[in-house]
Amino acid sequence: MKPDVLVLGAGMVGTCTALHLALRGHAVTLVDRREPGRETSYGNAGIIQREAVVPYAFPRHWGKLLGVALGRGADVHYHLGALPGLAGPLARYWRNSAPARHAQLSQAYAALIAHSLYTHDELIELAGAHRLVRREGYRWIFRTPAAMDAAVVEAQQLAARHGLRHAVMDRATLRREEPGVTERAVGALHWLDPWTVNDPGALVGLYAQALQARGGRVLIGDATSLAPAGRGWRVHTAEGEVQAAQAVVALGPWSAGLLQGLGYRYPLFIKRGYHRHYAAPVLPRLSLYDVEAGLVMGPMQRGVRVTTGAEFARLDAAPTPVQMHKAEALARELLPLGTPVEETPWMGARPCTADMLPVIGAAPRHRGLWFNLGHAHQGFTLGPASGRLLAELIGGEAPLLDPAPYAPARFG
Repeated sequence: MKPDVLVLGAGMVGTCTALHLALRGHAVTLVDRREPGRETSYGNAGIIQREAVVPYAFPRHWGKLLGVALGRGADVHYHLGALPGLAGPLARYWRNSAPARHAQLSQAYAALIAHSLYTHDELIELAGAHRLVRREGYRWIFRTPAAMDAAVVEAQQLAARHGLRHAVMDRATLRREEPGVTERAVGALHWLDPWTVNDPGALVGLYAQALQARGGRVLIGDATSLAPAGRGWRVHTAEGEVQAAQAVVALGPWSAGLLQGLGYRYPLFIKRGYHRHYAAPVLPRLSLYDVEAGLVMGPMQRGVRVTTGAEFARLDAAPTPVQMHKAEALARELLPLGTPVEETPWMGARPCTADMLPVIGAAPRHRGLWFNLGHAHQGFTLGPASGRLLAELIGGEAPLLDPAPYAPARFG
């Protein structure tokens, strides 16, 4: 008989992990403080990024770093008081962003990203979620020819190495395909392989319904209450204490606190981000990434979602939507946005590791404990692939790919 499993965290990663375990015959209980897909997974740009074969590196150009320090642009913001607590992980992030080391890490990152589309497709089919998904790629748009030329050269290199498809669009072609875009945009790079989702939280919710249809339970509870119980694990829920032989920590940005309580001091940190919807007179046909401003404008069910870059702050710090205000002003230069839909912007947090790779595998010092966390910007993209990989490891199956680069033991 296969062991029963608690999965803590009902975002994209945790929900997909739970569903893959249920598909393999495990009795699964998914626990979170809110319904599935209502936290970090709700608020992303809604892109399944097959082209994202290179993880975001720490900027190493002094001009860029000076711009961040002075608060220029909308792609990065920081709370000065949070920096001392981030110093250790960010220093390791900086070292891992050195060209040779970053290239090595990118190989492992790309190996996982390569499984993103078909593993989503399997679950989209199970969940009957086709109506939420568009399989036509998305576009990087540019304000200056120099930035576009540099991006096209890099895209050509990535496409050749990883079998990716793309198309270059001049201003006239872009305007024909996206009539709402202003003349400020000089052109675009259309990545053809990615898929876009017009309600990311709803997709996670449908995956959770597929889990329940296959016997899994979804409970509201305090996932951070996880503790050993005899030869297994227990957690407090609204329906009382639940125990299982094994447990998976997939709590995204809340994972670090739980892991520290269990004695794991991993180099984890968060990047917060904001979004807001706008009642635009014309929705873009596909999602648009403004490369030079560091923001995404995507067509969603609630309007155009403008998504910001990264804010370095404490997880529990009050919102400071400086980036959102900058992003809105910059987005309006490229696309008529109309009026905001929400009274205030949404805020969430991305869970990051200092080496840019997720943590997937067995806890080194606790029997029956597993981790699936630290996916940074790509939890929405990688949820099905990393969920399947961990389910295979728990069940002793041949894994989807070599799990060694993502193993928790790499941090000691």
